[in-house]
Amino acid sequence: MIVILMGVAGSGKTTVGRSLAQELGWAFYDADDFHLPANVEKMRRGVALTDADRAGWLKTLRGLIDQLIAQRQNALLACSALKRSYQAQLIGNGNDVRLVYLKASADVLQKRLNERRGHFFNAQLLESQLATLEEPIDAITADAAKEPVTLVAEIRRALGIR
Repeated sequence: MIVILMGVAGSGKTTVGRSLAQELGWAFYDADDFHLPANVEKMRRGVALTDADRAGWLKTLRGLIDQLIAQRQNALLACSALKRSYQAQLIGNGNDVRLVYLKASADVLQKRLNERRGHFFNAQLLESQLATLEEPIDAITADAAKEPVTLVAEIRRALGIR
């Protein structure tokens, strides 16, 4: 099974994903690691990415998911997946991929981004991400304002993973 933890910047995708992967003994991938250097630089400068900017990145992530499925490897992928079209591309036929949406208020997200250090994402982009976000229709939704340990337990229960 591939579990995609999605949400806007500051929702806890990486923190929760790493914790969940460690508990389960699964591989963890952060979609941020797959961005082209030009896209990273745009985000660092506070310039929102376009669909065209994201196209190659999404194709690469879908290739990773296909590879993991072919190898029958369980994994977690932290990925913004802001639009339903992105979500659909990543999920594919849906048989082996589950989507978990980490949802939080703009205030919680902004506070986290203001406190975050060492990440290329410019906190000024939060408004753009929230405007772009299309909440998923068929996903497990978790309250990202909760503590990571609580979220990990809730996600495991929702996925039926002991």
